[in-house]
Amino acid sequence: MFASLEGRSVIVTGASKGIGRGIALGFGRARCRVWVVSRHLPQAAQVAGEIVAAGGTAQAFAADVTRQADMHAMAAAARDAFGTIDILCANAGIFPASPLASMTEADFDLVVGTNLKGTFLAVSACLPAMQARKRGRIILTSSITGPVTGYTGWSHYGASKAGQLGFMRTAAIELAPHGITVNAVLPGNIATEGLAGLGDDYIRSMEASVPMRRLGSVDDVANAALFFASDEAAYITGQSLVIDGGQILPESLAAMAPS
Repeated sequence: MFASLEGRSVIVTGASKGIGRGIALGFGRARCRVWVVSRHLPQAAQVAGEIVAAGGTAQAFAADVTRQADMHAMAAAARDAFGTIDILCANAGIFPASPLASMTEADFDLVVGTNLKGTFLAVSACLPAMQARKRGRIILTSSITGPVTGYTGWSHYGASKAGQLGFMRTAAIELAPHGITVNAVLPGNIATEGLAGLGDDYIRSMEASVPMRRLGSVDDVANAALFFASDEAAYITGQSLVIDGGQILPESLAAMAPS
């Protein structure tokens, strides 16, 4: 799709399943060298193996985005293996539901620590390699939940995802003189293993709320990340792209009734 990406090195966190796996496979198809990062090495290795089997280049690495030492080790290992860090997809995130009335401090800290602090730690670890070359692409996986919409049980998740966009805007300003762009993808309901776990009734209700009458695919999100990483997007920074099949557009289900 984007010839400018061939041969570029990319780190994808949270890449063992779901959207992260889709992003990693997408960069593999674009002939990037992919550093597949997950807390669980066997799952990361499986994704890296898929990329290699398809003719791409990939390596697996075990790291926890909530640990600064892990993120520095991740960046150092990727730089040693590939020589550069051209692209970081800070994708790792969790979304355990917890009603606000019963949410504990530990519940809140776990989600914000993974989704928001984890973004900061991954970005800061990769910055020296990007700054040294005066070039880089950073793509954050945020969500429509938090920045645009809300959903019961996900106040901590929504806060973390909205926080990513606040982080992105200032980071984009600070890093622009170094030739580094920072952008975000905001998926709506995407067909992943995690979504499947919410049950058939939830999936049917979500499909009914999307004007395109289907859930998105991980490839839909990966294609947006590929665009932000490409030379074609070199003059775009501090921006977010909603990938939701129009989900946030209708003010109610009635708005989608046939006229």
